[in-house]
Amino acid sequence: MPLLEPEPGALRPRDISGPSPDRVPPHRAAGTPEPLRSELTELLGAGKVLWKVSDLVRYASDASPYRFVPQVVVIAEDIDDISAVLSYARGRRREVVFRAAGTSLNGQAQGEDILVDVRRHWAGVEVLEEGRRARIRPGTTVLRANAALARHGRVLGPDPASAIACTVGGVVANNASGMTAGTTRNSYRTLSSLTFVLPGGTVVDTADPLADEELARAEPALCRGLMAVKREIEADPALTARIRAKYEIKNTTGYRLDAYLDGNTPVEILRGLMVGSEGTLGFISEVVLDTLPLDRERCTALLFFPSLPAAAAAVPRFNEAGALAVELMDGNTLRASVSVEGVPADWAGLPRTTTALLVEFRAPDAAGRDACARRAAAALEGLDLVAPVSSVTNRFTGDPRTISGYWRARKAFVTAVGGARARGTTLITEDFAVPPSRLAEACAALLELQAEHGFDAAVAGHAAHGNLHFLLAFDAADPDDVERYGAFMEAFCRLTVERFDGSLKAEHSTGRNMAPFLELEWGPRAAGLMWRTKRLVDPDGVLAPRILLDRDPRAHLRGLKTIPRVEAEADPCIECGFCEPSCPSGDLTTTPRQRIVLRREMVRQQPGSPLLDGLLGAYGYDAVDTCAGDSTCRLACPVGIDTGALMRDFRHRRHGGREEAAAALAARHFGAVEAAARAALATAGRIPRRVRDRLLEAATGAARRAVRPELVPRWLPQVPGAAGRPPATRRPGAAAVYYPACVNRIFGGPDDRTGPSLPQALVAVSERAGKPVWIPRDVTGTCCATIWHSKGYDAGNRVMANRIVEAAWGWTAGGRLPLVVDASSCTLGIAREVVPYLTPDNRSLHRELRIVDSVVWAAEELLPHLEVRRTVGSAVLHPTCSTRHLGDEAHLRAVAEACADEVVVPDDAGCCAFAGDRGMLHPELTAAATAREAAEVTARPFDAHLSSNRMCEVGMDRATGRSYYSALIELERATRP
Repeated sequence: MPLLEPEPGALRPRDISGPSPDRVPPHRAAGTPEPLRSELTELLGAGKVLWKVSDLVRYASDASPYRFVPQVVVIAEDIDDISAVLSYARGRRREVVFRAAGTSLNGQAQGEDILVDVRRHWAGVEVLEEGRRARIRPGTTVLRANAALARHGRVLGPDPASAIACTVGGVVANNASGMTAGTTRNSYRTLSSLTFVLPGGTVVDTADPLADEELARAEPALCRGLMAVKREIEADPALTARIRAKYEIKNTTGYRLDAYLDGNTPVEILRGLMVGSEGTLGFISEVVLDTLPLDRERCTALLFFPSLPAAAAAVPRFNEAGALAVELMDGNTLRASVSVEGVPADWAGLPRTTTALLVEFRAPDAAGRDACARRAAAALEGLDLVAPVSSVTNRFTGDPRTISGYWRARKAFVTAVGGARARGTTLITEDFAVPPSRLAEACAALLELQAEHGFDAAVAGHAAHGNLHFLLAFDAADPDDVERYGAFMEAFCRLTVERFDGSLKAEHSTGRNMAPFLELEWGPRAAGLMWRTKRLVDPDGVLAPRILLDRDPRAHLRGLKTIPRVEAEADPCIECGFCEPSCPSGDLTTTPRQRIVLRREMVRQQPGSPLLDGLLGAYGYDAVDTCAGDSTCRLACPVGIDTGALMRDFRHRRHGGREEAAAALAARHFGAVEAAARAALATAGRIPRRVRDRLLEAATGAARRAVRPELVPRWLPQVPGAAGRPPATRRPGAAAVYYPACVNRIFGGPDDRTGPSLPQALVAVSERAGKPVWIPRDVTGTCCATIWHSKGYDAGNRVMANRIVEAAWGWTAGGRLPLVVDASSCTLGIAREVVPYLTPDNRSLHRELRIVDSVVWAAEELLPHLEVRRTVGSAVLHPTCSTRHLGDEAHLRAVAEACADEVVVPDDAGCCAFAGDRGMLHPELTAAATAREAAEVTARPFDAHLSSNRMCEVGMDRATGRSYYSALIELERATRP
């Protein structure tokens, strides 16, 4: 038994409220049943089949109000896997649902049988024709695709608010549009071609000139049936006119019946039908999209009105003036948005009825922007605007920071409002469209309907296109509240269809919550054609039953998920998934959303249930141990949920008394620990590498078994040798105090590089710029406390946090000199993370300190006074997660650009997950986190590989086989006389 075992039961939720009526039933505790598990494992391989109950639970939730637990999860790697699963499902009469990002709001990404993950292995962008087109794999996020296109001055047409997380495959499968796409820039209108797999296994590439000929041979009945439906529609002028009219406004309810009118062959018809089909007709494996010009000049205003109808009434004048976007946010939305970084705090005091329009004009150049500004000013004349709080200006601006703040507030609509809902309530997001000329009338009717049913919904949307979203919160565990919601939905659907002839789903696609109302909107004839289309393409009913078509009038009330209370930090989570693309462990174990989903299921369970024990047994490694603790999830989360902090708290809970005491002892005697570590590295450096690595791997392996694997790092060949002595400096005349982080006092630079160490480089380049720095002699034994903070050692954290602040106060003469720190994670630690652990007196001292990261020091204080004498041809940057938290990425890039003719930040750059020593505790975590970035880096040669944190550089060394080092070392070389 290891010497320091974790506390048993430490991760068990403190308030288990179960059994909940929607808990995963006890018989599911064993996970995937037989023979399903063994048959799929034999078919695909064990690594592609997730069968543990914890796996099934974490995939059971998406951004919608529904929750369905799959029988099994398949991680598909290629089309062969997709075809094999579909063939298996047909033969066994099973059902298949595809899931990519899980950001859909209507349950499209959930299945009750075989759920296929098509995100992990399905990312990639190929820019075509100088950016005019892009070939994109379905697991690629919209943000990632646009990053590749931006270098060519192009952008995708669809621009959903969830672009940070939603994937292109999901966007096309739902015909999502967004703020500016309307009916002309959406997926249907910008799709050039796509490749898809039909339920029968036939693969169709619509760009292939022989596609129709091959489809006719493979699926003759399908081809005949599609053409028969086309002839039937075209023979009915009234139906044809009805279909055309329905798509004059935004509409994603049901299948795209205009595909039968727009396509002349079976393949062309299928190309249109696949858009918005929600995975019910086939799997989209690749798309080619026509792109649009990226107009970078913007003229934007946030205009405040006294009421929702008043704001809606002003929309037509901005449409006529040529605004690209006219976005509406009601008072509930505006007030909830104060949780979003950069949103004025005084919005919390806005009157209840206040409504704002976010209006934006875009142009390719300054002349175009000026013309937009003139049209915007004319449109403002005579408007009844209000300024109920001091931050409101009601003016158009071109300032990028102000504009970015406006859009952050708008894009956070669902998440910010959802995060502000009452704890324990379920969030419903509705999406409808009316003719834009009737928007004001529809807003007034919606407010009246909400009041009638006792709801106070938040409303926002794409007002330019008559498309509104509203959010309702109710208690899904209360049958009466569910019935109240059901009654509201019935009345809302009838209002939208019968009074406004609107679309029940404008851009979120039909989904589970609108499927029962499809016939209400389209009528029996058109709805019948949709059912017929489904039977033609998927005669065995394999794909996504009940997601788009459902005859059960109460289907939208089935599977509603309760939201039990868990830890307060996690309660605001609406499971939107915005955090997932930035999570280092997403391709290895769990994501922040999944960590919270698992906690909620634990609370639903009955105390002592075997299923609860199974979830707890997996949670230690899957959630806590493999969390990098970098908190980039907080940056991505619109309401700032820090799941990394929650995992650090769980680590603390698992510590026994002896373990906490040992950590505190190490903090008190860190000088000895530091010296011992440096001596050990120096001794290891004298042993031949092959012998050294084998010997130390064995020694650390034995220590891990004896103490606990989670506490003792394993030796990695990429671990650098010992650091040398810091250079001599003088206090008199110093412009700043230089604090070499303990990692740079212990570890040296890359073994394959000669030249100055980081401390030597920083001292030299500061002297060269006329800004000399001083290194205190007593830095040994101090630390930023991140070692203890990241592992949840509260006692040790308090010891070191207070020690470093007291020391820094003395070194800097009470804050008169800045404290320059040479590792970004340590800068973050001293500047922010130590604060909660300080005594009241030391908090006062901390407020007086000026803590500056070394790349900021170099960019702002040194570069203006340095002469660059030589540059390298190219440099690739790895911005650390701490650099992102500090907002210092631009400074890191500025330093790199001074040293290199070309600077590249990989599109897939993210947290390396080395996280101090976590990459040595769990090398598989760093391998998973860096895989995509490493692929970009190794795809071409670079002259320099630069970053701003030594252990992150070690992690990238291991991931890429390239030698990373500090950008300041390169700056010293570039400016050396």
